[in-house]
Amino acid sequence: MKNADMKKVTWWHLHRRLYNWVIHWADTRFGPLALVLLAITEPICVPIPADVLVIGLCLGKPKNSIRYGLTCAFFSVLGGTIAFSLGLAIGGENVIALFDKVHLGSKANLALELYQKYDFWAIAISALTPVPYMLFSWLGGMAEVSIKKFIVISVVFRTMRFGGESLLFYFLGARARRLIEKYFNLATIVVIILLGALAYAMKKLGHLFMD
Repeated sequence: MKNADMKKVTWWHLHRRLYNWVIHWADTRFGPLALVLLAITEPICVPIPADVLVIGLCLGKPKNSIRYGLTCAFFSVLGGTIAFSLGLAIGGENVIALFDKVHLGSKANLALELYQKYDFWAIAISALTPVPYMLFSWLGGMAEVSIKKFIVISVVFRTMRFGGESLLFYFLGARARRLIEKYFNLATIVVIILLGALAYAMKKLGHLFMD
């Protein structure tokens, strides 16, 4: 086996072991505490989505699902805000200077400029979809976008994500897991399209009233 393949297999096994370790907390009395810790640390440094623990807890106690979803949303935004603050402390200029050493400074600068230009979409999509919220939380600070804007958008879309999952479990129980696994990506695409249509309509209305 080639070295690259061995590294890939090793990373997969490590990631899988971490995933299994996280999900096993759902079957213990420490499940809610584990959810709080995962929700905070996921946007900072943990590569396991908090959804896995939300789903595990909701499967065990569907009637507590809404509490689990809202708890996860709140602490996830808190973790995202911490990552944002760390990114802000590091500073975009320092990141660009670092990437300059490997001749990628212009690409890093472009990434930050695009984030500044499309900050709403960057935050909303990462908060709602499987796109890593961790990455965009750090980048938000480095791009020096409004922290107030970051928090408000994160609250709305993280609540939509985890709250939506928890509502499904509350009303449908175990059947919700199959629906989430089957239709999650499609549902997020539909929501993004609707958001785009809403943003376009608001822009048109703004021009209409300004003319």
